[in-house]
Amino acid sequence: QLQLVESGGGLVQPGGSLRLSCAASGFTLDYYVIGWFRQAPGKEREGVSCISRSGGRTNYVDWVKGRFTISRDNAKNTVYLQMNSLKPEDTAIYYCAAYHDPADYYPLWTGYEYWGQGTQVTVSS
Repeated sequence: QLQLVESGGGLVQPGGSLRLSCAASGFTLDYYVIGWFRQAPGKEREGVSCISRSGGRTNYVDWVKGRFTISRDNAKNTVYLQMNSLKPEDTAIYYCAAYHDPADYYPLWTGYEYWGQGTQVTVSS
């Protein structure tokens, strides 16, 4: 059974940091683009960052550039999202998702086939 499991969420003060993990089971992430998305209460889900199969190409939305870093360790079948300088507006449920990529193309925001259950991130003093 193909499964993605997020972890690392929690409560953090403004300006703090968290590192989210997305672990895959039932398949290897080597051939998949991985994206991080988030959904705040009352808002639509939005993309945060995504990373190519090899990790050589990344994509970020403007409002996380310089604060968040996506990375992957294919040997551990895990993708990470390092989040620094967190703001209250970053509060949301964060999801990771995957789509199969036949070649190491630039990662996209659409076409994701598999989704995790999400991890809550709350930024509050």
